[in-house]
Amino acid sequence: MATKLPAMMMMALVVLASVVPGRSLRFELQSASTKCISEDIKMDAMAVGKYSVINPSDSGPLPEAYRVTVRVTSPYGNNIHFGDNVDSGNFAFTSVEAGDYLACFWTPDHRPPVTVTVDFDWRTGVAAKDWPSVAKKGQIDVMELELKKLYDTVTSIHDEMFYLREREEQMQDMNRATNSRMAWFSFLSLAVCLSVAGLQLWHLKTFFERKKLL
Repeated sequence: MATKLPAMMMMALVVLASVVPGRSLRFELQSASTKCISEDIKMDAMAVGKYSVINPSDSGPLPEAYRVTVRVTSPYGNNIHFGDNVDSGNFAFTSVEAGDYLACFWTPDHRPPVTVTVDFDWRTGVAAKDWPSVAKKGQIDVMELELKKLYDTVTSIHDEMFYLREREEQMQDMNRATNSRMAWFSFLSLAVCLSVAGLQLWHLKTFFERKKLL
């Protein structure tokens, strides 16, 4: 039984890590185009990201037309990271606002147009931690490190569930407020329509009486 414990823990880590926030992708950008990537991050969560432009040539420096401009902003539009005309970079922050954070990439206008390929890695929560540094600083062995990863992953998932529940309650409150406003708007529209119809009938009756047709 003891020999199976580490394997079971590793399987649990693999399953839990699949739901830990993190995103690694490669995308293409045409000249003079923009691509934005959003990440829903809860309050007081750690986030790290790095990006690099793939050099189309195996030898030689990256051409100027393949450089990009990068900006990372918070849900309220506060600037977190900005890189102008760069080929690579990284950022790290602890969120002070809950919501969708944006990472936007721009490419310069170039004739003839070129296609820029970007590698982007964005990780939050437990996935953003530098575990080798944690192990080195704490002088802990592999087993203790895996247990700490497991504990932090479970804690992160627990906090994420509460965060999602809060977001769901906020959306429900917004839906209820919107439905209430729509109901009042419908009643107001009906009242206006009835008032206009009444005024039209009164005007027609007055017109016909004046012409002595009634």
